Amino acid sequence: MMKMKKLMMVALVSSTLALSGCGAMSTAIKKRNLEVKTQMSETIWLEPASERTVFLQIKNTSDKDMSGLQGKIADAVKAKGYQVVTSPDKAYYWIQANVLKADKMDLRESQGWLNRGYEGAAVGAALGAGITGYNSNSAGATLGVGLAAGLVGMAADAMVEDVNYTMITDVQIAERTKATVTTDNVAALRQGTSGAKIQTSTETGNQHKYQTRVVSNANKVNLKFEEAKPVLEDQLAKSIANIL
Repeated sequence: MMKMKKLMMVALVSSTLALSGCGAMSTAIKKRNLEVKTQMSETIWLEPASERTVFLQIKNTSDKDMSGLQGKIADAVKAKGYQVVTSPDKAYYWIQANVLKADKMDLRESQGWLNRGYEGAAVGAALGAGITGYNSNSAGATLGVGLAAGLVGMAADAMVEDVNYTMITDVQIAERTKATVTTDNVAALRQGTSGAKIQTSTETGNQHKYQTRVVSNANKVNLKFEEAKPVLEDQLAKSIANIL
């Protein structure tokens, strides 16, 4: 009888570990290669022009170092046949961009397999404890086998993490035009906690301005930001240059 119980406990631990490791193994296989995706919220259509001068103003208000980003965007723009100039008055196009955030984020459109992996480890612990309790009169054995199976499952999940880094960038493109452009600016300024002041102004110029948002994602198992950063920057530079 004791031998049978031991055999059943070994079989239980083996099957539980196999089940708890399924989520981690599946993640490691599916996400072993770096996947990068970039999307733009709005399409910007620029009029064809023979002028090919560009002024760049690239800012970063995120908490990540993006000191090389402007250089990458400049190289991508030059590769399209444009000249990058340092004076905004001499440029036909202005490209202004600000990196708002670059950090780990969940992919809402994903299939939720990361959450199912965590649940798998917890289910493994509960299943191990319940079945062992049914087959053994020893409370110590029940607790030991259940916790061991659950802890190993959780350890496997902890070692294999599906990581997604997202970089969010607001972009404004201005193109010079021969026509006079009138712009009305309206701003609501907060006054304490209960009031606001409306500020309006009108200005004329010779530029049409367009705005869009670029969202870039880098996804891989156990991905570190140091690995994600260059591909996120490259994707952003490519997207911005392709507007021209």
